[in-house]
Amino acid sequence: MRKALLGCAVAVMGMQMMAQGVKVVPDEARKRVDVTVDGAPFTSYLWGTAQKKPVLYPLIAPGGVEVSRGYPLAPREGERTDHPHHAGMWFSYGNVDNFDFWNNSDAIKVEDRGKMGTIHHQKIVSTKSGRDRGELTVESVWTNGAGEDVLAQTTLYVFGTKAGERSIDEVVTLKALRKVVFHDDKEGMLGIRVAHFLESANEKGGTFTDASGRPTPVQTNNVPGATGVYLTSEGKQGDAAWATRGRWCLLTGTTGGHAMTIAILDHPKNPNYPTFWHARGYGLFAANPLGQHIFDPKAPELDFMLEKGQSATFRHRVLLIDGAPGAADLNRDADAFAAEYR
Repeated sequence: MRKALLGCAVAVMGMQMMAQGVKVVPDEARKRVDVTVDGAPFTSYLWGTAQKKPVLYPLIAPGGVEVSRGYPLAPREGERTDHPHHAGMWFSYGNVDNFDFWNNSDAIKVEDRGKMGTIHHQKIVSTKSGRDRGELTVESVWTNGAGEDVLAQTTLYVFGTKAGERSIDEVVTLKALRKVVFHDDKEGMLGIRVAHFLESANEKGGTFTDASGRPTPVQTNNVPGATGVYLTSEGKQGDAAWATRGRWCLLTGTTGGHAMTIAILDHPKNPNYPTFWHARGYGLFAANPLGQHIFDPKAPELDFMLEKGQSATFRHRVLLIDGAPGAADLNRDADAFAAEYR
């Protein structure tokens, strides 16, 4: 009897040890890669959705708090249901040679689909699990509405964990398969659609238009609980953060009486550093280094160009933090990130 109990205890301990750390587990049959921390969900890389691009969804902070919006992948009561292309966390752009890779989804009318672009997942290159970090490398291709492949994308994700914080490094390298121009546009590049509690209490909704003039109504949301406030490295707060530049931007809100934060860090090696913040009160939190004149009318149009065979790399770190860090904390984080990925 004692031996049997000892055997069961050893088996349980073995299972617990197997669950420890950051696990990155591919499931190609279901078109996903699941990431867990000590056996609990962190995020998943999904490419079998209607979003016309791979996404990370959901984003789960320490303590099991989901900080990403559920709609359109897993709608929840009380959430806004605008912008169906805003799913979890993604990387795309609104105007590549006049094709829109940002706004595309199954919601686009048939007659407009020729103006859109799609980012197709190609393959999982590698995965790695570890005690406090895991890695995923994937390849994808950007195909415009005329059916032409224009960019090859290689993405390294690094998933980290430490006390009170989870992190996602996203290192994207785009290689031009022909000459391409990223026309100056507000719709880009690393985007996150956040949970309701991280929306701004001041956001009343309205109609937002993309660079092509397509309107998207954002409904007024009278559901209580929106508490999100942006803060940038340059001290811009709340609604004033939109269309400004900075090395980092954080978004802090309260759920269940507890503060939670999402922060995005830019990297000095990125094109057009420091990035502009496409940070909206209704819940879009995005870093866009390739919009310029669209955000600052006094600045020249950027129109970032890659000749055939040229590459550009974009490095960002996303922090999911239990609590409400201050500017000094984020400056230290940004300094540490700047020292990496040289």
